[in-house]
Amino acid sequence: MPVIACAETAQRRTAWWLTAPALGLMVLILLIPVVIAGVLSFTDYSLGNDTFNWVGAKNYDRLFSRSTYEKMFIATFTYVVTVVPLSVGLGLGAALLINSMGRIGDIYKTIYFLPVMATLLAMAIAWEFMLHPSIGMVNRTLEMSCGTILEIIPFLKNGCADRFPLWLGDKDYAIWVICFIGVWQGFGFNMVLYLAGLTGVHRELYHAAEMDGAKSGWERFRLVTWPALGPTTVFVVTISCIRAFQVFDTIEAFWPQGGGPNKSTYVMMFAIFEKGIQQNLIGIGSAITVLFLIFVMFLTLIQRWLVERKVHY
Repeated sequence: MPVIACAETAQRRTAWWLTAPALGLMVLILLIPVVIAGVLSFTDYSLGNDTFNWVGAKNYDRLFSRSTYEKMFIATFTYVVTVVPLSVGLGLGAALLINSMGRIGDIYKTIYFLPVMATLLAMAIAWEFMLHPSIGMVNRTLEMSCGTILEIIPFLKNGCADRFPLWLGDKDYAIWVICFIGVWQGFGFNMVLYLAGLTGVHRELYHAAEMDGAKSGWERFRLVTWPALGPTTVFVVTISCIRAFQVFDTIEAFWPQGGGPNKSTYVMMFAIFEKGIQQNLIGIGSAITVLFLIFVMFLTLIQRWLVERKVHY
């Protein structure tokens, strides 16, 4: 017995020594910065200052009382609520379509995945040119379409505007442009995840469902495919939410100084960058960071709860 106990003790010590580097890096890179941000969120600290003052919950009070930060929350949740369901739905639809096409589906898989592989900043610049009010492809296409419509139906002249939106300069359109680009850039990634999930759906389940009377494609999807993709859907939705909260590159490329017209695209990540980097207001920037981490942690906990309740097939 003493020999066995000594062996178990040696194994535990060896395990701790082997995991110590990973644990040390996790504490150094993840936990300590979070603690520091939490502490600084209760101060008015700025880089370069030798001292700082404790302001308590003043920074958080500003976040929930000033109109600028109200716009920040509206823009952030508008983006998340719009991009996540659309990118997940389109990703699932594209995966089902490609999965049913056989070998030729690889071509469409590559096409849909191109926006994910491309540098988002470069693609944002390309979109900026396409959305230009006078020379952009979008407005020129709308102009030609209106011209064609007027030739066919002349009495629609008043319904076909001669002046098209300033997509990036109008507060009513800016956030929806960002949402469109987010969906365009994100659904290919979700498609790949769903394609991986579809490989785990056993063919026998479809045969069994067909024997039970599920003849149509919709019934097979509702009774077999969708329940079997439950764990994949939970993961895809969680990852999509986190990616949506992290949107920054496109907004910084379009509006590097202001977060869009009238702060209409002033999302949380841009606010952290503006306050913490551009204006050197580390206290308020840390407070926004803490709120951001709370949202992400909340989503992670929901994912864990849903995964633990999943049905195994």
